[in-house]
Amino acid sequence: MPSQSKMKLLFATLLLSSLLLSSSFLETAMAYEESSYCSSKCSDRCSAAGVKDRCLKYCGICCSECKCVPSGTYGNKHECPCYRDKLNKKGKPKCP
Repeated sequence: MPSQSKMKLLFATLLLSSLLLSSSFLETAMAYEESSYCSSKCSDRCSAAGVKDRCLKYCGICCSECKCVPSGTYGNKHECPCYRDKLNKKGKPKCP
């Protein structure tokens, strides 16, 4: 029969392990949800773009950093200040 201190140690180890596993699962689920959100919003945003693959790439980058995408295919950037204020190396708007 194990001693009480060994039982406490075993319980603490199991509790810590379950917390670590649940937090990594939650992170994965949230990343998938964010990815799905950005994919859907950027698909709408870039539907009328001339160079769709480039639009989708930069929209996806901006969405993952800002957690939002303005509505419509053009303009409305006031809805998402982070998206609006991102600039490329040349000082031009980064987000489509």
